[in-house]
Amino acid sequence: MTAISKRRRIWGWFFFDWASQPYNTLLITFIFAPYMNELIGDGARAQSVWAFGIAAGGVIIALGAPVLGAMADHSGARLRWIWGFSAMYVVGAFGIWWAVPGDVNLVLILGFFVIGMIGMEFATIFTNSMLPDLGRPDEIGRISGNGWAFGYLGGLVALVIMLLFFAEGAETGRTLIGLEPALGLDAEAREGTRFVGPLTGLWYTLFMTPFFLWVRDPRPKRQGAGAVRRALAEVLSTIRALPQTPSMFSYLGASMFYRDALNGMYFFGGIYASGVLGWSVVDVGVFGILALISGAVFAALGGHADDRFGPKAVIMGAILVLLCVAISIATISRGSVYGIAVQPGSALPDILFYGCGILIGAAGGVLQSASRSMMVRQARQGQMAQSFGLYGLAGKATAFIAPSLIGVATTLSGSQQIGVSPLIGLFALGFLLLLWVKPQGDGPA
Repeated sequence: MTAISKRRRIWGWFFFDWASQPYNTLLITFIFAPYMNELIGDGARAQSVWAFGIAAGGVIIALGAPVLGAMADHSGARLRWIWGFSAMYVVGAFGIWWAVPGDVNLVLILGFFVIGMIGMEFATIFTNSMLPDLGRPDEIGRISGNGWAFGYLGGLVALVIMLLFFAEGAETGRTLIGLEPALGLDAEAREGTRFVGPLTGLWYTLFMTPFFLWVRDPRPKRQGAGAVRRALAEVLSTIRALPQTPSMFSYLGASMFYRDALNGMYFFGGIYASGVLGWSVVDVGVFGILALISGAVFAALGGHADDRFGPKAVIMGAILVLLCVAISIATISRGSVYGIAVQPGSALPDILFYGCGILIGAAGGVLQSASRSMMVRQARQGQMAQSFGLYGLAGKATAFIAPSLIGVATTLSGSQQIGVSPLIGLFALGFLLLLWVKPQGDGPA
């Protein structure tokens, strides 16, 4: 058998991001979330249901991530796990098809959605663990960044296809360019919009082919359950030692809060716009296109700012932008902006919210890029892999906090606007903890 070249292995790895990104873009944020609001018919209730569904998945991910991360690093057979979690992704995505208007079983549909989300997150743990095997240490950052950008592009292409040919407006029954849904799908039964599930599953199945053809497991360093137990013991030991590295400790805490808040914006942007501003699925899709384009552009610009000013300054600047956006979102409604009444039918709330989408994409892309760069500076010599393991754990361990807080706040207040206000506090906490972070870390041990 001909050996697979390094270039093909890298491109195969890139295709996981391209294949999996539509779950985030189409289902979590821009198509299925606002459709859920239409199905339920009450913005506050839809936001609460959505929040608690995502929170339930977040708890499972938080509990499973450390164990699976240790298995990815030490037990080998990662491709088998990716196959299994890929099956969960596809089954969960296809299940969205049964979200039929007037006859929807919310428990069943959210169950499918959570199964797919868990499959995506757990498969990502194993594919991320393959990154160090794809190139030299001085190549890893570029490989990782290119993969992230390729995934962003995949999400954008999938969203455009969905908007042009499938997702129909509830009132018009037509897509963004005035067509009836493709493939003879019935607009009255919202089959065009419901096709977001099968499209996401088919997209993943098709574009994971290069991954499974070209990516191979390296020889594992250690095998068996004993290796996993030792790996988990190492994780616990490292966590206990974190107070001895106060800068990294503060940074992990800060990133835990601000990354959770950013994910909250991604999770709830679409359902919020649908419930508060009355946007259609198509309107939210256009919002998504603007956010994705600005994210890709500003991620590249943010890299130059990172080189010039350092990642801490870039991160703090991005958080301040997102903090302002969170305040804006909570104070924009159809009848008022920032507490000032607007005329009925005014386009100002829509314009401002589109602007928020552009800023979320721009600052979010910059924040994610600079955060990884910052972790490199916080990690101690010889502990890079372990430190990035903690960084990943910090991102997963609190995956349920933002959705849980939003769910509780929305349920208690009965208001979507009040419901998203916890994001303001999470961004503020992340910013304050960054004040204790040293730009170059704690220094030599």
